Amino acid sequence: MIPGPTPVPESVLHALGKHPIGHRSAEFQSIVRTTTEHLQWLHQTKNEVLAITGSGTAAMEAGIINTLSKGEKVLCGENGKFGERWVKVAKAYGLDVEVVKSEWGQPLDIEAIGNALETDKEKKIKAVIVTHSETSTGVINDLESITKHVKRHEKALTIADCVTSLGACDVPMDKWGIDVVASGSQKGYMMPPGLSFVAMSDKAWAANQDSDLPKFYLDLKQYRKASSKNSNPFTPAVNLYFALESSLQIMKKEGLPQIFARHSLHRDAVVAAMKAIGLNLFAADGHGSPAITAIAPQNLDAEDLRKSVKERFDILLAGGQDHLKGKVFRIGHLGYVCDRDMLTVIAAIEATLESMGKHPTTIGAGVSAATKLLNQAQ
Repeated sequence: MIPGPTPVPESVLHALGKHPIGHRSAEFQSIVRTTTEHLQWLHQTKNEVLAITGSGTAAMEAGIINTLSKGEKVLCGENGKFGERWVKVAKAYGLDVEVVKSEWGQPLDIEAIGNALETDKEKKIKAVIVTHSETSTGVINDLESITKHVKRHEKALTIADCVTSLGACDVPMDKWGIDVVASGSQKGYMMPPGLSFVAMSDKAWAANQDSDLPKFYLDLKQYRKASSKNSNPFTPAVNLYFALESSLQIMKKEGLPQIFARHSLHRDAVVAAMKAIGLNLFAADGHGSPAITAIAPQNLDAEDLRKSVKERFDILLAGGQDHLKGKVFRIGHLGYVCDRDMLTVIAAIEATLESMGKHPTTIGAGVSAATKLLNQAQ
């Protein structure tokens, strides 16, 4: 129950275990054609969705270096570990970085981003780089509102880390006008790690023509050219494509509205359960991600709780990162999870708290609260 790698369906594991085929073969090209079409459906875009053998960080780095040039100014939203990462990546490539920072657990300040863009009369800001679902804190940032501000600026691009949001909540790329969307296979895609995905708008591809940042393996022009022939410029992770084809078929069968509703319901069930137990949520009220919930227990080392839940019930919870280590634990509820998983992890947490003498309310209160919500949705 961590935010990645997430559980993998058995049919996807079977697909992953098939014997590899030649990545220049007609058979593999057919898989690329199918998966590309399904990826466009998932991203809700008419443009290409390019697959890179690498983690979500590779997709984000590709989005940055393929649309920007040396010394250009960018606005980076930072309210968690991954917001910090994009600041570091941008600085590593010599970009002029202005940071809009919010406290961990709080959403990005939309007004501050809007003001920065509005006062940029000389149009020096070339991109706004943000994390949609901040995995380290369980906060979902208002990507739609951020994108509206960027569109009013006209010159800047929106570059979005959607690694834990894509496949868990609605990210209509074309409708919102997002210019770059990056994601990774081990989250909502219900696959093992190893593939990442990047989609770019027409505006982003226009910026690509002038981009002079160094790139070779992550040169998206090569991927786009190969994609037009249902191929890849380098040797791809062939078996992960088998898994991708299988996972996207499962997602298509469920349907986007149903996928989004399921993730929101599981988020709400976990939130209701933690409140009923008497545990504090870390993310600001109303800003919790459909992908992951962070909990900040009082008078309890979160690492002790995680260790006990793992030892007693073989359930892995995510811990806090950096200064949050020992202060929060995180429950991932994205990808291949169901009501049973939600009730199981809540019950395990309650049983563990009771055994530690740290359950602040009546035992079973969390399971009861979650059950009521889940039953109402039937």
